[in-house]
Amino acid sequence: MTMNRRGLLGLFGAGAAVGATPAMAETASVAFVHGVASGDPGAERVILWTRVTPREGFNGPVSVAWRVLEGEGDHVVASGRFETGAERDYTVKIDAAGLRPGHDYRYDFAVGETRSPVGRTRTLASEGVTPVNLAVVSCQLYPGGLFNAYEAIAALPSLDAVVHLGDYIYEYGAEADAYGMATGAALNRLPEPRHEIVTLADYRTRHAQYKTDADLQAAHARAPFICVWDDHETANDAWLHGAENHQPETEGDFAVRKAAALKAYYEWMPIREAAPGALKQAIHRSFHFGDLASLMMVETRLTGRTEPLDYSKDLTAKEGPDGEPVLDLDAFRAKLNDPSRDLMGDEQRAWLTRELAASKAAGRPWQVLGNQVVTARVAGPDVSRTMTPEQIEGLMAQVPEAFREQFEQALFLFKMGLPFNLDAWDGYPAGRERLYAAFAEAGVQPIVLAGDSHAFWVNELKDAGGARRAVEFGTSSVSSPSIGDAIGGFPLGEALMQANDEVVFCDQSAKGFILLTLSADQAEASLMQVSTIFAKPFEIKQLKRFSVRGDGGLAEVAGGEAG
Repeated sequence: MTMNRRGLLGLFGAGAAVGATPAMAETASVAFVHGVASGDPGAERVILWTRVTPREGFNGPVSVAWRVLEGEGDHVVASGRFETGAERDYTVKIDAAGLRPGHDYRYDFAVGETRSPVGRTRTLASEGVTPVNLAVVSCQLYPGGLFNAYEAIAALPSLDAVVHLGDYIYEYGAEADAYGMATGAALNRLPEPRHEIVTLADYRTRHAQYKTDADLQAAHARAPFICVWDDHETANDAWLHGAENHQPETEGDFAVRKAAALKAYYEWMPIREAAPGALKQAIHRSFHFGDLASLMMVETRLTGRTEPLDYSKDLTAKEGPDGEPVLDLDAFRAKLNDPSRDLMGDEQRAWLTRELAASKAAGRPWQVLGNQVVTARVAGPDVSRTMTPEQIEGLMAQVPEAFREQFEQALFLFKMGLPFNLDAWDGYPAGRERLYAAFAEAGVQPIVLAGDSHAFWVNELKDAGGARRAVEFGTSSVSSPSIGDAIGGFPLGEALMQANDEVVFCDQSAKGFILLTLSADQAEASLMQVSTIFAKPFEIKQLKRFSVRGDGGLAEVAGGEAG
């Protein structure tokens, strides 16, 4: 299917067309240049969001009217006013209540005669097993390419919610060698501010830039988002007390940076505010789709994650039998398997166990985890077992010279059976076993969703004893570059499939999203690929489709290009 933005705008009518060119809504006093959004739907309520841009030099309060409409006319079912100001960066967030379960609504905002674009949203069903369609996304680097996946999502004929698994923004600057900037410079998609973001003002500016993207605005106006952050909403490889991309000596206290990042996130995202007295970083929460499914969004970055391991620091050398240094694999594996290593923490895991058990007790056939990072046990591929030296040499010749030495080092490590990605659950095997024990205690085999890796995955999750515990669908990125992009024609996805019995399918280069359709007797995951992130128009096709039966059986479904 070929996607073209002009045709897409017709799906939304005049209100959404205004969203595509925000300047049209501008008056002498305010403008709605960042679109509208909804999120965190319940059976009788939903979060509504926008941002008012006042005229230059104005820093006083602004009173914003909001309304929710039902049907094709102007029948208002909820309305009110919200006062915003500089203290919340002129963002507006409404918890609109008193709505009907399982219903579609429209909504908009106004300041005086200036009216925002019109958004569409939907509440969750309170009962029944009506099929549910979820678009699953993650990892949208603004300089990395166009957000074509969002244009495709906005055009979906049936959509209950968008599940965003994190990396909604990235913290990097616009230096020539910064992540994704080769593409960013070519497309004139340079991050704002141009430096790495550290302060509250920085994070607000970066969120504001992302919210001006027309494709992202269209997706937000199409359906409610259910979001959780990963690491880049604060800094790369974030954990409880720090991050790989945070240097205290030059960037200050990580706790201060984290607080700034979370304040901006709550201001700029359609997410329900933390309960009084609760930690802002504790955003794990549940959503129930009638009698059909429960979605549990978990947090694996800022509440319980212990410090990640790094091969360059933690895999050390020792003296070998001949006096020459050798890698101390025993010491590294002892660190890796330390029982204290975790991503989630006891309190959240206990909550998750209760939620899973309650969902099963309620008779819902599907339990789904919105999880940030890949859960499967994935060893790096030892290609020497499946290829001749000549074949390996030929494939290495296809790897760009800038990455060849690094990739050769990785292949050397992978001969030892070491994990492919230490920042995933593979870096926390004891914590993963505790997660699987929670699944077993609740008596469920859930569908686990994953982002972060910039690759498509279909995995069958097994515990250390080999017992199957869940099915995992990992979505690729919207625009963030992957390892597959960096290493040219090397068939990394195929090598990972051959090396790991948990990996059913892996594509390390395709970009797009997953369309997850849940019905009473099966779940289907369609891996949707955009043809390019560098130009428009583009095509959207179904890369692969897999189904999960009610008894947990996983199978590939034959299917052609999506229409």
